[in-house]
Amino acid sequence: MGANISGAMVDRDEGGSPLKPRLGDIPESCAALVLALLDPPEICKLARVNRSFHGASSADFIWESKLPSNYIFIVEKVLRDTTLLNLQKKQLYAGLCRPNPFDAGRKEIWLDKNTGGVCLSISSKALTITGIDDRRYWTHISTEESRYPTVAYLQQIWWFQVDGEVECGFPVGTYSLFFRLQLGKSSKRLGRRVCNSKHIHGWEIKPVRFQLTTSEGQSVESRCYLDNPGNWVLYRVGDFVVQNPNAFTNIKFSLTQIDCTHTKGGLCVDAALIYPTTVAKEI
Repeated sequence: MGANISGAMVDRDEGGSPLKPRLGDIPESCAALVLALLDPPEICKLARVNRSFHGASSADFIWESKLPSNYIFIVEKVLRDTTLLNLQKKQLYAGLCRPNPFDAGRKEIWLDKNTGGVCLSISSKALTITGIDDRRYWTHISTEESRYPTVAYLQQIWWFQVDGEVECGFPVGTYSLFFRLQLGKSSKRLGRRVCNSKHIHGWEIKPVRFQLTTSEGQSVESRCYLDNPGNWVLYRVGDFVVQNPNAFTNIKFSLTQIDCTHTKGGLCVDAALIYPTTVAKEI
């Protein structure tokens, strides 16, 4: 089926009598109908069973059903690379499951390999951070603990505000937005991970405020204290619903702690991430 669908071949014993049917006798067309009912990881496992399943596992109709309903919109309007549409659907699915950068590499979009759900990340360099250009407050530090080369590190500031905005095409569904943050600055010493907590202060006095709004009028607000020094934490901002898969959804979000009665510092801001809510539950 990747190329052709073969019919069943009946083996016979030395006397000419037909042998009992075996799994390998299943026609590719039948195997493909079975595979179409499975999740991508299960399809890949069964592709190793025999030639029939291996051939059937490349069928375009199977993988097109696993791609997001608006995959053409994502390829044309977000990634702006229509050559991807010339690939076999299995190759396209595999390619979209890898991080695909856009917006000069400041954002990435990919599919969850188990479900085909659309995921998105927005780097710290794509966020609007108050005071980011003043090295007394913020620096960009290199790291191996992010999907991006650097993260933003706050030494100390009175007015803490991080704003983000993204327009992207999502399939119909419910999505969750997170900030990935860490108290402390991690590095390696003698091959071991260490975390410098020198500048951590002020976060236990008042909670930070998360906000999210969409172009469809949805709005979410929450508050929480930042904790767990030395570990990257996904802080949930809120959920939003997409109803039109063939249009850009505009999402604005923020992270603030603007009580100027005290300073706060020692925080790494990596990225904002958007996952289908069903995928987010597994993270």
